[in-house]
Amino acid sequence: MSVATLVRAVEEAQLRDDRPELQPGDSVRVHVKVVEGTRERIQVFEGTVIRLRGDALRRAFTVRRIANNVGVERSFLLHSPQLDKIEVVRHNIVRRKNLYYMRGLRGKAARLKERRD
Repeated sequence: MSVATLVRAVEEAQLRDDRPELQPGDSVRVHVKVVEGTRERIQVFEGTVIRLRGDALRRAFTVRRIANNVGVERSFLLHSPQLDKIEVVRHNIVRRKNLYYMRGLRGKAARLKERRD
């Protein structure tokens, strides 16, 4: 057995099947486990997915939101045990893979149209 097949077998064992299918432009609510000293709590980060990258166990996504008139971006590993759950609030219409142009938009200009299936 080669090293690559061993690594692939270990990665497949750690993949989580309770994760939704994410796409750029989706509005999501990410529930993150935060450890403060001896206590653990759930913190919710809600925003728009502006980037997806990687595959399999290394799949990551970046979520952007506006907090106190400042843009805040946070990246998460999709299969991380630190993520409690991911809720897709709505699917939006976008035509690009990476939505970096959203960084320069404010207010109404930053709205995306909802995709109705």
